[in-house]
Amino acid sequence: MRWADALRLALESATRRFGRTALTVLAVTLASALLVGLSTIVATANSRVFNQVSKGGPITAIRVAAARANPGQLETDDFRLGPPLRIDDQTLSGIAALPGVEAVAPVLDLDVLAVPPPEAGLREPIFDRMVGVDLRDAGQLPVTVLAGRLPAAGLSNETAVTLSYLDKLGLTADDPSVVLGTRVSFAHPQVIQTSSGPDYRGRWVWATIVGVVAQDAAPGMFLVSIEQTEADRAWALGGTGDANFEPLPESPYSAAIVVARSLGEVRGVRKSINDLGYATSAPEQLIANVQRYLKVVDIVLGAIGLIALIIAALGITNAMLAQVRERRREIGVLKAIGARDRDVLRVFLLEAGFVGALGGGAGTVFGVAIAAAVGAVVNGYLTQQGLQGITLSVPLAIVLAGVFGATALALVAGVLPARRAARLPAREAVGGA
Repeated sequence: MRWADALRLALESATRRFGRTALTVLAVTLASALLVGLSTIVATANSRVFNQVSKGGPITAIRVAAARANPGQLETDDFRLGPPLRIDDQTLSGIAALPGVEAVAPVLDLDVLAVPPPEAGLREPIFDRMVGVDLRDAGQLPVTVLAGRLPAAGLSNETAVTLSYLDKLGLTADDPSVVLGTRVSFAHPQVIQTSSGPDYRGRWVWATIVGVVAQDAAPGMFLVSIEQTEADRAWALGGTGDANFEPLPESPYSAAIVVARSLGEVRGVRKSINDLGYATSAPEQLIANVQRYLKVVDIVLGAIGLIALIIAALGITNAMLAQVRERRREIGVLKAIGARDRDVLRVFLLEAGFVGALGGGAGTVFGVAIAAAVGAVVNGYLTQQGLQGITLSVPLAIVLAGVFGATALALVAGVLPARRAARLPAREAVGGA
Protein backbone atom coordinates (compact mmCIF):
# COMPACT_ATOMS: atom_id res chain seq x y z
CA MET A 1 0.00 0.00 0.00
CA ARG A 2 1.36 3.39 -0.94
CA TRP A 3 1.64 6.24 1.59
CA ALA A 4 -0.86 8.29 -0.41
CA ASP A 5 -3.43 5.50 -0.23
CA ALA A 6 -2.83 5.04 3.51
CA LEU A 7 -3.26 8.77 4.08
CA ARG A 8 -6.49 8.82 2.04
CA LEU A 9 -7.94 5.95 4.05
CA ALA A 10 -6.94 7.62 7.32
CA LEU A 11 -8.60 10.92 6.35
CA GLU A 12 -11.74 9.15 5.15
CA SER A 13 -12.01 7.28 8.43
CA ALA A 14 -11.51 10.47 10.46
CA THR A 15 -14.14 12.42 8.53
CA ARG A 16 -16.61 9.52 8.41
CA ARG A 17 -16.75 9.48 12.19
CA PHE A 18 -16.84 13.26 12.43
CA GLY A 19 -18.39 13.58 15.88
CA ARG A 20 -15.90 11.31 17.59
CA THR A 21 -12.98 12.85 15.71
CA ALA A 22 -14.12 16.37 16.56
CA LEU A 23 -14.33 15.56 20.26
CA THR A 24 -10.88 13.96 20.21
CA VAL A 25 -9.41 16.95 18.35
CA LEU A 26 -11.09 19.27 20.86
CA ALA A 27 -9.46 17.41 23.75
CA VAL A 28 -6.04 17.73 22.14
CA THR A 29 -6.73 21.39 21.32
CA LEU A 30 -7.60 22.24 24.91
CA ALA A 31 -4.58 20.37 26.26
CA SER A 32 -2.22 22.02 23.77
CA ALA A 33 -3.76 25.43 24.46
CA LEU A 34 -3.18 24.97 28.19
CA LEU A 35 0.44 23.93 27.68
CA VAL A 36 1.23 26.68 25.14
CA GLY A 37 -0.62 29.35 27.13
CA LEU A 38 1.13 28.47 30.38
CA SER A 39 4.53 28.23 28.66
CA THR A 40 4.06 31.61 26.96
CA ILE A 41 2.95 33.28 30.19
CA VAL A 42 5.92 31.75 32.06
CA ALA A 43 8.41 32.88 29.39
CA THR A 44 6.99 36.41 29.44
CA ALA A 45 6.90 36.50 33.25
CA ASN A 46 10.49 35.30 33.47
CA SER A 47 11.61 38.07 31.14
CA ARG A 48 9.65 40.62 33.17
CA VAL A 49 11.12 39.40 36.47
CA PHE A 50 14.66 39.60 35.17
CA ASN A 51 14.03 43.07 33.77
CA GLN A 52 12.80 44.19 37.18
CA VAL A 53 15.88 42.69 38.82
CA SER A 54 18.08 44.70 36.46
CA LYS A 55 15.83 47.81 36.64
CA GLY A 56 14.69 47.46 33.04
CA GLY A 57 18.08 47.06 31.40
CA PRO A 58 19.68 43.87 30.08
CA ILE A 59 20.01 41.21 32.77
CA THR A 60 23.65 40.91 31.74
CA ALA A 61 24.41 44.57 32.58
CA ILE A 62 27.40 45.24 34.84
CA ARG A 63 28.03 48.60 36.52
CA VAL A 64 31.65 49.73 36.63
CA ALA A 65 32.63 52.48 39.10
CA ALA A 66 35.45 54.98 38.71
CA ALA A 67 37.17 53.40 41.69
CA ARG A 68 39.46 50.54 42.48
CA ALA A 69 38.02 47.24 43.62
CA ASN A 70 38.59 46.16 47.18
CA PRO A 71 39.35 42.48 47.92
CA GLY A 72 36.31 40.23 47.76
CA GLN A 73 34.56 42.37 45.13
CA LEU A 74 33.62 39.38 42.98
CA GLU A 75 31.93 37.64 45.90
CA THR A 76 29.22 40.26 46.26
CA ASP A 77 26.62 41.85 43.98
CA ASP A 78 27.36 45.32 45.37
CA PHE A 79 30.31 47.68 45.02
CA ARG A 80 33.33 47.48 47.30
CA LEU A 81 34.94 50.78 46.43
CA GLY A 82 38.58 51.61 46.88
CA PRO A 83 40.48 54.78 45.85
CA PRO A 84 39.27 56.74 42.79
CA LEU A 85 40.31 55.41 39.39
CA ARG A 86 39.97 57.19 36.06
CA ILE A 87 37.44 56.08 33.43
CA ASP A 88 37.90 57.72 30.03
CA ASP A 89 37.29 56.84 26.40
CA GLN A 90 40.46 54.75 26.30
CA THR A 91 39.25 52.77 29.31
CA LEU A 92 35.89 52.17 27.62
CA SER A 93 37.62 50.95 24.47
CA GLY A 94 39.75 48.56 26.51
CA ILE A 95 36.72 47.14 28.29
CA ALA A 96 34.81 46.81 25.01
CA ALA A 97 37.66 44.64 23.67
CA LEU A 98 37.39 42.14 26.54
CA PRO A 99 36.03 38.65 25.72
CA GLY A 100 32.30 38.32 26.28
CA VAL A 101 31.51 42.05 26.16
CA GLU A 102 28.65 43.10 23.88
CA ALA A 103 28.41 46.85 24.61
CA VAL A 104 29.82 49.59 26.85
CA ALA A 105 28.04 52.85 27.76
CA PRO A 106 29.54 55.75 29.76
CA VAL A 107 27.77 57.42 32.71
CA LEU A 108 28.45 60.86 34.19
CA ASP A 109 26.47 62.10 37.21
CA LEU A 110 26.83 65.49 38.92
CA ASP A 111 25.32 67.53 41.74
CA VAL A 112 22.47 69.76 40.61
CA LEU A 113 20.08 72.28 42.13
CA ALA A 114 16.59 71.79 40.67
CA VAL A 115 13.67 74.20 40.93
CA PRO A 116 10.24 72.72 40.02
CA PRO A 117 7.59 74.99 38.46
CA PRO A 118 5.67 77.27 40.90
CA GLU A 119 2.44 75.33 40.40
CA ALA A 120 4.14 72.27 41.92
CA GLY A 121 3.80 73.95 45.32
CA LEU A 122 7.34 73.11 46.46
CA ARG A 123 8.86 76.13 48.18
CA GLU A 124 12.42 74.87 48.47
CA PRO A 125 14.64 73.78 45.60
CA ILE A 126 15.76 70.17 45.27
CA PHE A 127 19.44 69.37 45.75
CA ASP A 128 20.13 66.00 44.14
CA ARG A 129 22.13 64.29 41.40
CA MET A 130 21.73 64.55 37.63
CA VAL A 131 22.61 61.34 35.78
CA GLY A 132 23.88 61.65 32.23
CA VAL A 133 23.86 58.57 30.02
CA ASP A 134 24.43 57.82 26.36
CA LEU A 135 20.87 57.75 25.06
CA ARG A 136 21.77 56.73 21.53
CA ASP A 137 21.45 53.08 22.53
CA ALA A 138 19.06 53.21 25.47
CA GLY A 139 18.29 49.51 25.22
CA GLN A 140 21.68 48.75 26.75
CA LEU A 141 20.97 50.82 29.85
CA PRO A 142 19.38 49.78 33.18
CA VAL A 143 16.46 52.14 32.64
CA THR A 144 12.73 51.39 32.62
CA VAL A 145 10.32 53.95 31.16
CA LEU A 146 7.24 54.13 33.40
CA ALA A 147 5.54 56.99 31.54
CA GLY A 148 6.36 59.17 28.56
CA ARG A 149 9.72 58.61 26.91
CA LEU A 150 13.45 59.10 27.37
CA PRO A 151 15.09 62.45 26.58
CA ALA A 152 16.44 62.77 23.07
CA ALA A 153 20.16 62.11 22.71
CA GLY A 154 22.23 65.29 22.60
CA LEU A 155 19.49 67.67 23.76
CA SER A 156 19.95 69.79 26.90
CA ASN A 157 16.33 70.90 27.31
CA GLU A 158 14.77 67.52 28.10
CA THR A 159 14.92 65.37 31.20
CA ALA A 160 13.31 62.31 32.71
CA VAL A 161 12.63 62.03 36.44
CA THR A 162 12.41 59.11 38.84
CA LEU A 163 9.54 58.36 41.20
CA SER A 164 11.52 60.15 43.92
CA TYR A 165 10.70 63.42 42.15
CA LEU A 166 6.99 62.63 42.46
CA ASP A 167 7.53 61.91 46.15
CA LYS A 168 9.15 65.33 46.57
CA LEU A 169 6.11 66.98 45.02
CA GLY A 170 3.72 64.99 47.19
CA LEU A 171 2.39 63.00 44.23
CA THR A 172 1.68 59.28 44.08
CA ALA A 173 3.00 56.78 41.60
CA ASP A 174 -0.54 55.87 40.48
CA ASP A 175 -0.36 58.31 37.58
CA PRO A 176 3.23 59.37 36.90
CA SER A 177 2.19 61.10 33.70
CA VAL A 178 0.95 64.16 35.66
CA VAL A 179 4.45 65.66 35.61
CA LEU A 180 4.97 65.15 31.88
CA GLY A 181 5.27 68.39 29.95
CA THR A 182 6.14 70.48 33.01
CA ARG A 183 9.41 72.36 33.23
CA VAL A 184 12.13 72.22 35.82
CA SER A 185 15.05 74.66 36.11
CA PHE A 186 18.55 73.39 36.82
CA ALA A 187 21.37 75.39 38.41
CA HIS A 188 24.90 74.14 37.96
CA PRO A 189 27.38 75.68 40.43
CA GLN A 190 30.69 77.26 39.64
CA VAL A 191 32.83 78.61 42.42
CA ILE A 192 35.53 81.26 41.96
CA GLN A 193 37.85 81.96 44.86
CA THR A 194 38.42 85.72 45.27
CA SER A 195 40.32 87.82 47.80
CA SER A 196 37.06 88.50 49.63
CA GLY A 197 35.99 84.84 49.63
CA PRO A 198 34.27 82.41 47.30
CA ASP A 199 32.10 83.83 44.53
CA TYR A 200 29.24 81.49 43.72
CA ARG A 201 27.92 81.50 40.19
CA GLY A 202 25.06 79.56 38.69
CA ARG A 203 24.53 78.40 35.16
CA TRP A 204 20.77 78.08 34.78
CA VAL A 205 19.06 75.93 32.19
CA TRP A 206 15.50 74.71 31.97
CA ALA A 207 14.30 71.36 30.76
CA THR A 208 10.94 69.81 29.95
CA ILE A 209 10.09 66.58 31.76
CA VAL A 210 9.40 64.07 28.99
CA GLY A 211 9.36 60.85 30.98
CA VAL A 212 9.23 59.11 34.33
CA VAL A 213 11.72 56.29 34.76
CA ALA A 214 13.19 53.75 37.12
CA GLN A 215 16.92 53.68 36.61
CA ASP A 216 19.97 52.04 38.11
CA ALA A 217 22.71 53.70 36.07
CA ALA A 218 23.74 55.89 39.04
CA PRO A 219 22.04 57.44 42.10
CA GLY A 220 20.10 60.48 40.94
CA MET A 221 16.63 61.92 40.52
CA PHE A 222 17.10 63.37 37.03
CA LEU A 223 18.11 61.47 33.89
CA VAL A 224 19.52 63.43 30.95
CA SER A 225 21.72 62.93 27.92
CA ILE A 226 25.39 62.57 28.73
CA GLU A 227 26.16 65.55 26.48
CA GLN A 228 24.33 67.75 28.98
CA THR A 229 26.30 66.57 32.03
CA GLU A 230 29.54 66.85 30.05
CA ALA A 231 28.73 70.51 29.32
CA ASP A 232 27.83 71.07 32.99
CA ARG A 233 31.07 69.47 34.13
CA ALA A 234 33.08 71.66 31.76
CA TRP A 235 31.32 74.73 33.20
CA ALA A 236 31.99 73.68 36.80
CA LEU A 237 35.66 72.96 36.05
CA GLY A 238 36.00 76.60 35.03
CA GLY A 239 35.83 77.48 38.74
CA THR A 240 38.32 76.87 41.50
CA GLY A 241 36.10 74.74 43.72
CA ASP A 242 34.82 75.10 47.24
CA ALA A 243 34.63 72.87 50.30
CA ASN A 244 30.83 73.27 50.45
CA PHE A 245 30.44 71.31 47.22
CA GLU A 246 31.53 67.77 46.48
CA PRO A 247 34.70 68.08 44.40
CA LEU A 248 34.37 67.10 40.78
CA PRO A 249 36.05 63.78 40.00
CA GLU A 250 39.10 63.81 37.80
CA SER A 251 37.62 60.95 35.81
CA PRO A 252 35.75 62.12 32.68
CA TYR A 253 33.09 59.52 33.48
CA SER A 254 31.82 58.54 36.90
CA ALA A 255 30.79 55.03 35.85
CA ALA A 256 30.18 52.74 32.90
CA ILE A 257 27.53 50.19 32.02
CA VAL A 258 28.99 47.03 30.50
CA VAL A 259 26.69 44.48 28.85
CA ALA A 260 27.87 40.88 28.62
CA ARG A 261 26.81 38.76 25.66
CA SER A 262 25.07 36.18 27.84
CA LEU A 263 24.18 35.54 31.45
CA GLY A 264 26.78 32.81 31.63
CA GLU A 265 29.52 35.26 30.65
CA VAL A 266 28.73 37.89 33.32
CA ARG A 267 31.09 36.27 35.82
CA GLY A 268 33.97 36.14 33.36
CA VAL A 269 33.46 39.74 32.23
CA ARG A 270 33.33 40.95 35.85
CA LYS A 271 36.57 39.11 36.58
CA SER A 272 38.28 40.64 33.55
CA ILE A 273 37.19 44.14 34.62
CA ASN A 274 38.27 43.38 38.18
CA ASP A 275 41.69 42.38 36.84
CA LEU A 276 41.91 45.86 35.30
CA GLY A 277 41.44 47.21 38.82
CA TYR A 278 37.86 48.51 38.63
CA ALA A 279 35.05 47.88 41.10
CA THR A 280 31.96 46.30 39.59
CA SER A 281 28.39 45.58 40.55
CA ALA A 282 26.02 43.03 38.99
CA PRO A 283 23.01 41.15 40.38
CA GLU A 284 24.65 37.75 39.87
CA GLN A 285 23.63 36.15 43.15
CA LEU A 286 20.15 37.66 43.03
CA ILE A 287 19.53 36.44 39.48
CA ALA A 288 20.84 32.97 40.38
CA ASN A 289 18.37 32.76 43.26
CA VAL A 290 15.52 34.07 41.12
CA GLN A 291 16.36 31.50 38.44
CA ARG A 292 16.08 28.68 40.99
CA TYR A 293 12.61 29.77 42.08
CA LEU A 294 11.44 30.39 38.52
CA LYS A 295 12.68 26.93 37.56
CA VAL A 296 10.36 25.45 40.18
CA VAL A 297 7.46 27.45 38.74
CA ASP A 298 8.38 26.27 35.23
CA ILE A 299 8.36 22.65 36.36
CA VAL A 300 5.00 22.92 38.13
CA LEU A 301 3.22 24.72 35.29
CA GLY A 302 4.84 22.51 32.66
CA ALA A 303 3.69 19.42 34.56
CA ILE A 304 0.12 20.75 34.56
CA GLY A 305 0.18 21.19 30.79
CA LEU A 306 1.84 17.80 30.28
CA ILE A 307 -0.79 16.06 32.41
CA ALA A 308 -3.47 17.66 30.24
CA LEU A 309 -1.75 16.34 27.10
CA ILE A 310 -1.46 12.86 28.59
CA ILE A 311 -5.18 12.89 29.38
CA ALA A 312 -5.86 13.90 25.79
CA ALA A 313 -3.55 11.10 24.58
CA LEU A 314 -5.51 8.58 26.64
CA GLY A 315 -8.63 9.91 24.94
CA ILE A 316 -7.05 9.27 21.55
CA THR A 317 -6.13 5.73 22.60
CA ASN A 318 -9.64 5.01 23.83
CA ALA A 319 -11.27 6.45 20.71
CA MET A 320 -9.04 4.44 18.39
CA LEU A 321 -9.54 1.20 20.34
CA ALA A 322 -13.25 1.72 19.83
CA GLN A 323 -12.60 2.21 16.13
CA VAL A 324 -10.68 -1.05 15.95
CA ARG A 325 -13.70 -2.88 17.34
CA GLU A 326 -16.05 -1.10 14.95
CA ARG A 327 -13.86 -1.53 11.86
CA ARG A 328 -13.09 -5.26 12.08
CA ARG A 329 -14.90 -5.90 8.76
CA GLU A 330 -13.02 -3.02 7.06
CA ILE A 331 -9.69 -4.34 8.35
CA GLY A 332 -10.58 -7.82 7.18
CA VAL A 333 -11.43 -6.57 3.69
CA LEU A 334 -8.15 -4.66 3.50
CA LYS A 335 -6.20 -7.77 4.42
CA ALA A 336 -8.23 -9.93 2.07
CA ILE A 337 -7.26 -7.76 -0.89
CA GLY A 338 -3.57 -7.87 0.02
CA ALA A 339 -2.94 -5.26 2.72
CA ARG A 340 -0.11 -6.25 5.06
CA ASP A 341 0.03 -5.78 8.82
CA ARG A 342 2.30 -2.78 8.42
CA ASP A 343 -0.14 -1.18 5.94
CA VAL A 344 -2.97 -1.36 8.50
CA LEU A 345 -0.58 -0.08 11.17
CA ARG A 346 0.31 2.82 8.91
CA VAL A 347 -3.34 3.80 8.33
CA PHE A 348 -4.16 3.94 12.03
CA LEU A 349 -0.97 5.83 12.93
CA LEU A 350 -1.62 8.38 10.19
CA GLU A 351 -5.12 8.88 11.54
CA ALA A 352 -3.76 9.41 15.06
CA GLY A 353 -1.11 11.79 13.73
CA PHE A 354 -3.74 13.76 11.82
CA VAL A 355 -5.85 14.20 14.97
CA GLY A 356 -2.76 15.23 16.99
CA ALA A 357 -1.49 17.71 14.38
CA LEU A 358 -4.91 19.31 13.91
CA GLY A 359 -5.49 19.61 17.65
CA GLY A 360 -1.91 20.77 18.29
CA GLY A 361 -2.09 23.49 15.65
CA ALA A 362 -5.45 24.78 16.84
CA GLY A 363 -4.35 24.54 20.46
CA THR A 364 -1.19 26.53 19.78
CA VAL A 365 -3.16 29.37 18.21
CA PHE A 366 -5.71 29.25 21.02
CA GLY A 367 -2.98 29.14 23.68
CA VAL A 368 -1.21 32.20 22.29
CA ALA A 369 -4.56 34.01 22.17
CA ILE A 370 -5.17 33.13 25.84
CA ALA A 371 -1.71 34.38 26.79
CA ALA A 372 -2.33 37.62 24.88
CA ALA A 373 -5.64 38.13 26.70
CA VAL A 374 -3.98 37.52 30.07
CA GLY A 375 -1.18 39.90 29.08
CA ALA A 376 -3.70 42.62 28.22
CA VAL A 377 -5.35 42.28 31.63
CA VAL A 378 -1.98 42.36 33.39
CA ASN A 379 -0.88 45.40 31.37
CA GLY A 380 -4.04 47.20 32.39
CA TYR A 381 -3.30 46.51 36.05
CA LEU A 382 0.36 47.54 35.74
CA THR A 383 -0.63 50.78 34.01
CA GLN A 384 -3.03 51.59 36.85
CA GLN A 385 -0.17 51.03 39.30
CA GLY A 386 2.14 53.35 37.36
CA LEU A 387 4.39 50.50 36.26
CA GLN A 388 5.75 49.54 32.88
CA GLY A 389 3.72 46.96 31.00
CA ILE A 390 4.90 43.62 29.68
CA THR A 391 5.63 42.56 26.12
CA LEU A 392 4.25 39.15 25.19
CA SER A 393 7.06 36.73 24.38
CA VAL A 394 6.20 33.69 22.23
CA PRO A 395 9.41 31.66 21.71
CA LEU A 396 9.51 29.58 18.54
CA ALA A 397 10.31 26.51 20.65
CA ILE A 398 6.92 26.80 22.38
CA VAL A 399 5.08 27.00 19.05
CA LEU A 400 6.94 23.99 17.67
CA ALA A 401 6.37 22.04 20.89
CA GLY A 402 2.65 22.80 20.75
CA VAL A 403 2.25 21.44 17.23
CA PHE A 404 4.85 18.69 16.95
CA GLY A 405 4.62 17.69 20.61
CA ALA A 406 0.88 17.04 20.30
CA THR A 407 1.44 15.15 17.05
CA ALA A 408 4.16 12.96 18.56
CA LEU A 409 2.08 12.24 21.66
CA ALA A 410 -0.91 11.33 19.48
CA LEU A 411 1.27 8.92 17.48
CA VAL A 412 2.44 7.28 20.70
CA ALA A 413 -1.16 7.05 21.88
CA GLY A 414 -2.14 5.42 18.59
CA VAL A 415 0.51 2.68 18.69
CA LEU A 416 -1.48 0.24 20.83
CA PRO A 417 -4.73 0.48 18.82
CA ALA A 418 -2.78 0.38 15.55
CA ARG A 419 -0.86 -2.77 16.57
CA ARG A 420 -4.07 -4.44 17.68
CA ALA A 421 -5.69 -3.62 14.34
CA ALA A 422 -2.66 -4.81 12.40
CA ARG A 423 -2.62 -8.18 14.18
CA LEU A 424 -6.25 -9.00 13.38
CA PRO A 425 -6.34 -12.02 11.01
CA ALA A 426 -8.38 -11.41 7.87
CA ARG A 427 -10.59 -14.46 8.50
CA GLU A 428 -11.28 -13.47 12.16
CA ALA A 429 -11.92 -9.85 11.19
CA VAL A 430 -14.51 -10.78 8.56
CA GLY A 431 -16.04 -13.45 10.67
CA GLY A 432 -16.27 -11.23 13.74
CA ALA A 433 -17.98 -8.36 11.93
